[in-house]
Amino acid sequence: MDITTFNTVFLAMPGFTEMLPILLIALLIFGGKKIPELMKGLGTGIREFNDAKNNVKKEIQESTTEKETK
Repeated sequence: MDITTFNTVFLAMPGFTEMLPILLIALLIFGGKKIPELMKGLGTGIREFNDAKNNVKKEIQESTTEKETK
């Protein structure tokens, strides 16, 4: 990655001053009780996605080793 790409990616990421209003608006919309439920659902979804991704990688690796042994 060259320096211009790094700078573009780094500058595109939101900082604390951008995240604070977003978090406050989310707190106002969803309330304090709903946010933990939303984060739990998000965590479960990410975990399931990673499990599926790992299963696909495993199947690809198994199929390539099967082809090499034949």
